[in-house]
Amino acid sequence: MSLLAVLASGAQAVDYRSTARHGVIVYDAPADTASKRFILSANIPLEMLSEQGDWIRVRDRDGTLSWIKKSDVVARRYVQVSRMSAVHQAANKSSATIYKVERNVLLELLDSAGSGWLKVKHRDGPIGFIRIEDVWGA
Repeated sequence: MSLLAVLASGAQAVDYRSTARHGVIVYDAPADTASKRFILSANIPLEMLSEQGDWIRVRDRDGTLSWIKKSDVVARRYVQVSRMSAVHQAANKSSATIYKVERNVLLELLDSAGSGWLKVKHRDGPIGFIRIEDVWGA
């Protein structure tokens, strides 16, 4: 087996999900009696790291490691804008800018358009495309 095949077999896609509702409690350990760290709003993207019973270890955009209940995340995906960015009409930089989004804005992830672009939708705006490096959670 070649080195490339060995490396590829160990590679896994990063699993992201979003918070299911407002008021999701984030804990420092996988137990209801653990210290509560903070509360998240709805649709916040989180990286899923591991599972333990009814709990999931997650990483947020800032790199903070915490635990949340499995029931507090959903498969519906959102991304969080990392810096002021443009949402384009098509998946290329030369296409028209539909609107601009500021840092921390949440966009619903509709599809990975390929070539470094994501198809997204703002809750108040039309569907468009944003560069994958301009968001977190994809």
